[in-house]
Amino acid sequence: MIIKHQSGRGNKIHLLLDDEYVVTTNVNFWLDHFIADGTEIDEEQWEQLLDDINYNKALNKCGDFLSRRDYSVKELKAKLLRTVDEKSADTAINRYVEAGYLNDDRYCERLIEYLFTVKKYSKYHVKQECFKRGLPEQLISEKIQDYLNESEYSAEDAIIELINGKYASKLEKEDGKNKVISALMRKGFSYSDISSAFYRIENDEI
Repeated sequence: MIIKHQSGRGNKIHLLLDDEYVVTTNVNFWLDHFIADGTEIDEEQWEQLLDDINYNKALNKCGDFLSRRDYSVKELKAKLLRTVDEKSADTAINRYVEAGYLNDDRYCERLIEYLFTVKKYSKYHVKQECFKRGLPEQLISEKIQDYLNESEYSAEDAIIELINGKYASKLEKEDGKNKVISALMRKGFSYSDISSAFYRIENDEI
């Protein structure tokens, strides 16, 4: 098989075997793995080159995704598998785990704190949101319990903040209180906590 390359848009490099397009990589990779046009390579050499291309792509994808926000291992792998093979995805993810840039424990702790303190989610919704992000169920339960044990979190306080903030305008409408109660229950708060929160507001116990 005869290998050739063509420059594409931006930093893209298109590789051809016997004048037929096969795969695209980038300039940096090609500079490190350059093969002169017209060179004959065998199947084993090509497969190795292709593995290296896919691994490089997976590494770059990992870096791009993690530069935007944190991910769980499972969630990141699912995104990688849309464009790279499983072997390359696993190898790249392991590299980021070993380097400390991908850590389910740390991500779970940060996410739980954010959902409780900023989003004012109920315990149920925190658990569901973490699970949606691909975090293991046992890890989620352990980290939620750790957070509740170590923080001053109160479901009633969270509900009061929501009532006085996000839902304040709804209370002024017809049947507003019942609608707010329903909305809070849909967010996973218990009726007893909601009732206690309203009692404290109505009796100036906040």
